[in-house]
Amino acid sequence: MRLKEFLKTGVLLSAFLHNAPSFAQSTAPQAGDAGAIIVTGSRIRQNPLDQDKPIVTVDQEAIARTGLSSIADVLQRIPSAAGGLNTKVNNAGNIGGPPDGTGVSSGSAEVDLRYLGAKRTLILVDGMRYVNGSAAGGIPASVDLNSIPANMIERVEVLQSGASPLYGSDAIAGVVNIITKQSQKGLDLSAQFGTYEQGDGDTWDINASYGVQSERVSIVFGANYVNQGSVGTSARSISQWPTPGATSCAAGGCSSATPNGRYDVLGQSLTLSNPVIGRAPVLSDYRNYSSATNSFNFQPYNYLLTPSERYGGFINLKAELSDNINLRTRMVYQHRGSTTIAAPLPLFIGPDAGNGNLLDTISIDASNPYNPFGVTLSSGADGSPANYSTVRRRFIEGGPRTFTQSVDTMTMAATLDGSFDVGSRTWYWDVNGIYGSNNAHQTFTGNLNASKLAQALGPVGNCTGECVPFNIFGGAGSITQAMLDYVTFDEHDRSTQELWDATANLSGELFNLPGGAVAFAVGYEHRNQRASYTPDPIITAGLGADVPTSPAAGSFNVDEVYGEIRIPILADVPFFQKLELDGAVRHSNYSSFGSNTTFTASGLWKPVKDLLFRGGYAESLRAPSIGELYAGRSRTDATIDDPCTSAPGGAFQTNATVRANCIANGVPANGSYAEPTGGQLGIFSQGSTALKPETAKTWTLGGVYSPSWARGNYASTLTLEVNYYNISLKNAIDSVPASLTLSRCAYEADPVSCAAISRTGSGSVAGINGVLQNLNAIKTDGIDASFNYRSPVISNGTIGLNVNAAWLFKYNVEPPADLNAPTQKYAGTERGSPDQAYPKFKANATLDWSTPGYGASFTGRYISGVDERDGEHSLGRTFYGDIQLYISPAWMDHRTRLTFGVNNLFDQDPPACFTCDSANFDPTTYDVPGQFGYLRLTYKM
Repeated sequence: MRLKEFLKTGVLLSAFLHNAPSFAQSTAPQAGDAGAIIVTGSRIRQNPLDQDKPIVTVDQEAIARTGLSSIADVLQRIPSAAGGLNTKVNNAGNIGGPPDGTGVSSGSAEVDLRYLGAKRTLILVDGMRYVNGSAAGGIPASVDLNSIPANMIERVEVLQSGASPLYGSDAIAGVVNIITKQSQKGLDLSAQFGTYEQGDGDTWDINASYGVQSERVSIVFGANYVNQGSVGTSARSISQWPTPGATSCAAGGCSSATPNGRYDVLGQSLTLSNPVIGRAPVLSDYRNYSSATNSFNFQPYNYLLTPSERYGGFINLKAELSDNINLRTRMVYQHRGSTTIAAPLPLFIGPDAGNGNLLDTISIDASNPYNPFGVTLSSGADGSPANYSTVRRRFIEGGPRTFTQSVDTMTMAATLDGSFDVGSRTWYWDVNGIYGSNNAHQTFTGNLNASKLAQALGPVGNCTGECVPFNIFGGAGSITQAMLDYVTFDEHDRSTQELWDATANLSGELFNLPGGAVAFAVGYEHRNQRASYTPDPIITAGLGADVPTSPAAGSFNVDEVYGEIRIPILADVPFFQKLELDGAVRHSNYSSFGSNTTFTASGLWKPVKDLLFRGGYAESLRAPSIGELYAGRSRTDATIDDPCTSAPGGAFQTNATVRANCIANGVPANGSYAEPTGGQLGIFSQGSTALKPETAKTWTLGGVYSPSWARGNYASTLTLEVNYYNISLKNAIDSVPASLTLSRCAYEADPVSCAAISRTGSGSVAGINGVLQNLNAIKTDGIDASFNYRSPVISNGTIGLNVNAAWLFKYNVEPPADLNAPTQKYAGTERGSPDQAYPKFKANATLDWSTPGYGASFTGRYISGVDERDGEHSLGRTFYGDIQLYISPAWMDHRTRLTFGVNNLFDQDPPACFTCDSANFDPTTYDVPGQFGYLRLTYKM
């Protein structure tokens, strides 16, 4: 196999290189560090060893050990992270915008802490905000981490607690603070190539940075290039059919839009026996349609891993203007080109098509030269009786639907900071300015102009000029190039996000208490955010044949002031090595909804030097995003079952209450509506300027044990940390779940729910309305734990063991009382549509052996099993093993390292998921099937 040959090459190269020291860098504070610095979670300078909030640090060495090319992929492996959007998600570009109003971000990558969604995790770069991402599919509410060059990163600090009083909106689940390189001496080069055992997903990751230092000036600049190849669904057995384990469409899940057509006309449901090429079809060419034998398997056309190309550069500058004034600047540019793909367009026309646009009103005239039925197939839009339901045709002549994104992100930041003396104390100040822009363009190849199609299917006498009569009845291959040229078009969408942010901070010490100096920080922030989404004019006019959407644009500004105080009560007395309190408050005034105040309080107690206890309470805020406020009407297609169907799985035939309520909602009383379960229904959502902010209350309690008796003889590092969290979120912005709307209408005849459902004359669901509102409460709690051990030097090397684990006790979504809906308990389940697993236990453990000249590490990743919410299927527990080896040659002056590794060493397949939107597994939680091997060469000068 290709991977085996690749790894043999790595072994030969490693034999060639020999005997040199490791240059892995660790920027985490060590026991001897006593200097006061700014750490994530506080604006007051402090000893990083006395942190009163739970923080996970991911340094350069930990990033390199994963073999991954995206910082988002690295962070999504943290046990407290839920995953999030990443390049394994292919559906983002072709099933429409999610019903939470945040838009589509094809090719983007996010991080989601505590399962609360990426929009509730604040992303900072060097303690400052970063512009939100976009991909010309709406207005997302989160940062695209693929817009941040990985080789710019020194370390990442993840604050696992609410922090709105310190940082403002969005910091409900926590804060991810990406710290960039501020200094470097000389050249740093890295080149990595990786591939899957099956010979696909080839990935190149090339980075270069250079640092220059003088007495008062430090400059670091660099460039990066990442090219990730695709993995197709047809290349893995798990994803070759819509239903896991299937070998044909008889198992269900395939599409009724087939290359040979499905024609629900004149009271019949027909399909072609064979394609008709070179002549007009006649009635004898057709036979009855069967979903088991005539459906279309769309699955092989998709991606398991989407192709992505990223390149860009950065420059960081620090200049000491005087002994106590510094200037810092950062400039970043990053380009992303990415692609998602879907099967050829499923063309649905007719009154039961459910497109929500002109396609639902098309009539096929009797004069159309390819119409075999001899009469006009009327949609009823002109007032005449409708005599057909739908015509469904898989548009294979137009090729697969391809969504290509071109995204440019540029940010600039400048900081002027310094210090001055107030009596015998030193106070610190800084003033910061940030500008960021994200511009995205998407080209969708394979769409169809409904207006031109209506003309080409209408009276042949009206099809003049460039118009070519359209053959929708002839089956695969019957649509000619001339027909294609007239009705198809390339859709061009674009979106922008823009951030202006200015902050000023002042901190210092006030007076002494028995435990030390009382310290404070105060600050002001003014922020402007604006965004827009502009679909193609044909889409805006409602004339596309794929998922419809609408333009949107909006902005808001906010002025904020905050204050923080730290009170050290006792220190260096029996049972009170340290006792201190910390508090912060922030007042915000938003142009979009008004004012709000949040606060936090925390405490730290060290009864002895080796043991630390801490606890805290925080109130947090998330302001409605621009997309949530101003998004236009758009549709998403979700896998939802309609209780009103007479097909197996429906309740129309078995429940008299459901039957009566469904008839009242527009379902024919004769039971003729028999749409199979497992299909997709259209959900229409849009933003609302009436939204209020989300608010949350977070309690944390934890402890850290770091025994001094073990250091030296038994360990150079030994710590055990355990933290409990409890989060209660109110006014969560969402739309009523479409499945709940259907259920409440069918079983309870709820008038609000029934009014939100639009049905066609045949009873089919034409759409379900879901305007965004402040809806649910979310309550979650759990425990995070970590263990870190590093041995003393043994035989010229050290042994290390690092374990991180997370227990999820509860994740409950509580609908408002007026919905009369049960609490949704997600812990231990797979949500599906949109995909998200909620395992009750996750853990990562890395065991490594490091010497000056060589080293090895093994990382185990464990995910406990979850149950799908259909009550029938489950995803078993999963264990991944990753191995990495390196060698660093002394004869090359200790500047070169060769690393090779294999992720998913044991070739563990992801557990099959029957309710997931993606390729039969959950890409937010599990790896792409197959072993991934990589070889990396680094050089420092």
